[in-house]
Parts: sequence; structure tokens; C-alpha cells
Amino acid sequence: MDMDLGMDDMNASAKHPRNDRMLTVDQLRQRVLDQEIDTVVLAFTDMQGRLQGKLNHAQFFLDAILDEGAEGCNYLLAVDTEMNTPAGYAISSWEAGYGDMSFDMDLDTIRLMPHNPGQVMIQCDLVGHDGQPIPMSPRAMLRRQLERAKDMGFTMMTGTELEFCVYNTSYEDAWDSDYRNLEPANKYNVDYNLLGSQRVEPLLREIRNAMYAAGMTVENAKGECNFGQHEIAFRFDDGMVTADNHVVYKLSSKQIAHQQGKSITFMAKPNDREGSSCHIHMSLRGLDGEMVFWDRETGTRTAVYEQFIAGVLKGMRELAIFYAPNINSYKRFVRGSFAPTAVAWGVDNRSCAVRLVGSGSSARMENRLPGGDVNPYLALSAMLASGLYGIENKLELEPMMEGNAYESDAPVVPSTMREARNLLESSTLARELFGSDVVDHYVHYADVELAAFDSAITDWELRRGFERL
Repeated sequence: MDMDLGMDDMNASAKHPRNDRMLTVDQLRQRVLDQEIDTVVLAFTDMQGRLQGKLNHAQFFLDAILDEGAEGCNYLLAVDTEMNTPAGYAISSWEAGYGDMSFDMDLDTIRLMPHNPGQVMIQCDLVGHDGQPIPMSPRAMLRRQLERAKDMGFTMMTGTELEFCVYNTSYEDAWDSDYRNLEPANKYNVDYNLLGSQRVEPLLREIRNAMYAAGMTVENAKGECNFGQHEIAFRFDDGMVTADNHVVYKLSSKQIAHQQGKSITFMAKPNDREGSSCHIHMSLRGLDGEMVFWDRETGTRTAVYEQFIAGVLKGMRELAIFYAPNINSYKRFVRGSFAPTAVAWGVDNRSCAVRLVGSGSSARMENRLPGGDVNPYLALSAMLASGLYGIENKLELEPMMEGNAYESDAPVVPSTMREARNLLESSTLARELFGSDVVDHYVHYADVELAAFDSAITDWELRRGFERL
């Protein structure tokens, strides 16, 4: 995919969507003419990993927006979860006038949204008035690292395994009850349990089928450990395709749950039981698809593979904000919980942050650090950037972790967002990989979250102190 698509290139690019379930511009135009499509959603991913954008009348999109483009206020890359506009961001402020940024449509991403009849979505990059990508935009950060990999002769293949918890309580009722006494869709551990999965199958089936029609390759669904916890798996793909699919799936599954009077949360740790993970599987291939991580003749890992692993491990603590972007993310890192605490690697060892699986063409590393709340563009960017750093600098891979990494003396992942924030701010590696403007932007993102949390009165404080103190 090209870094920048000019208007003259759009129609040519759009003749080659990612698969035959996605649309070209000509196919979209015909469906609008046939009154099958009436709404075109222009969407981009914000810092929190959410899809933001506009719902456009389809005919107006074809008549005007397709050629003239669309804009949005640049504060959308400088807000908190509540959509407040905190001071301190370099790219957006009252002093800078809260200007606009342009939506650079990726016309390879025109997809049907079958759970929203008559609607298609197009995902966008964000560019400034100078026509250049906004560097702290999550999609731009990933695109930059993918281009860096290409310059080194590699492509990245990756898959994200995203877990979530389902409740028989609607989002509105959950809000009104202050998220107390929610009814989980399963009331016991349903890990691989077919009875438990079938209880939730009307929802899981609708999500699977809708995402297939939206252009994704759906593999399967399975139950998980927490009450009402499930996972739907999608086939690995190119890094940008995987990240784009991830955020569309996350938004769509919430919409489908809402339509059925239920709710889904992707919080990393929604309660005291098992958290929701987003394990990331990644491998490199050559530009022609050849194996890079495995030596077929010797049947062993290549030096490139080991250098890549060493780079990911080197950057894991300093780049933790990109893997664990919220206050709640760090509540998941509990010893013996299947969420990692040790920055170590092992072969098929789920107690390590990095687990190696597969051989031959399936050889890949699994990063077990991210939770269900992860922004996939940021996590994939961090993982790829640090892995490529390991290759460039021929880093030596430390010895493999044997046994229980929870009981080892290996370095540990940050236990709080404040620790991760300080590691990012002081990281020369992060500034080398992403630039100081990007690092400072996400350090301030962490500062905003920490300040909001520090000023909040929690249920824990009330329960402990209201009467007894």
C-alpha cells in the first residue's frame, strides 16, 4: 500500500480491494444507484483505539467527498476517553486554534457493515495541512514501521487474539447501575466448553457472520475462563489489514451486542477474575513471501528470528504504554494468572511475556503482554519497531526461560501506568524508533489519564473509609 494516495490514484487503487467481499469504488457507486447503500462511514482510529469519524449520505459522498475529501478537528488526536480536550498537547490547543486535519481515505478498505444495513465503512489516514501524515496518528505510526520493514526486505504477518466479556445487561442499564450487579452471559468458567459457547451462540454467530461479510477471515469462537468471557479468532494477515480488521471488529461486536440487548467489554481487567488478553502473534517474511524466521535445512530458528525476539524483549518495558495503554491495563498483570509478569521468552511457555510457537512456515512469536483494551496499531508498531531494532543491531538473544517464569528473577513488566509512563519518557530507544514528538504526545496522554484517576473517589475508598475511618 502506498504511503500517500493522491486523488488521481484513488480509482486505480480502489480496483484492488483486499478481497472479493470488499468493494471497489465502482461497485460502491452501483450499489448506491441500486439503493442498496445509503450511508458511507469515514472512520479513523484515535489514541484510545476507537473508531471516530462521520456518517455521510452515500450520494453526497460520491458527488463531492470522493474527490474533495473530508476533514475533522485535530483535537480528535488530543482527547481523553471522555472526549475532554486537556491542555498540553503540541498538535492541538486554543493557542493553535484547534484546526482541522484531513481524512485521507484508504479506498482498499471499502467494506460492508451488514449489521448496519445500507452502510459501508472506509478507513482513513490523517494528514495535516501540509499533506503529510500526522506522526502520532496510530495508523501513521504503524505505516511508518511497515515501510521501515519493507526497506529492510521484510513484510510483517500478524494476528491479534482478542478476548472480551459478555453480559446480559444492556449498556444503558449497566451505566444506570454504575456497573454493579451485571449479569454475565455465563455464570461459570467456560474455557473450551461447548455448552457455554452455545449459550452465547446467537451473539457469537451474528458477530462471526457479520465480520465475514465485512471482509474478514473468521476462524472460530471459543469460551474463556472469566464468567461470560469469549474469544473470536481471525486468520493472520498483513499488519495493516490485521489492525484495521481489529478495530472494525471491536466496534461492530459492541454494536451487535447492543442490538441484542447485551453488552460486551474489552477492558483488560473488568473484575477480580481473569483479565481479557489480546495476544499478538507475529512473524516476518521476505518481500516475495519466503521464510525469514526458520532455516528449512537445519530445522532451527534463524539469526534474524532470534535478533527480532531480542529486540522485542529489549523494548518491552520502555514501550509498555503502547501495549498496556490504560490505568486498568496494569491490574491484569498478576502472578499465576496467564497474564505475564516476567519479561522473558520460552518455547510454548505461557508463563513468559514472549512465547515461541510453531516451526517452519508457521514459526512465530506470541506477545502475551497486551490486554483486550489495546490499540492494535500502537502495539504492532512497538513490537515491529523494537524487533527491527534487534535485527539492525544484531542483538544477542538471552537464554530461554525454563520452568515457571512467575517465580524467576527475570525483569518484570511495569506494574502501574505511572511506572510505564516514566519508562517511556526516559527511553532513548523509544525516541529513536518513533521520534520525540510522538513519545512526548503519548507521555502526555498518560499524564492526562493519571491525573484523572488520581482525582477520582473510588468505590474502594468509600467501602474502606466511609464508616470505619
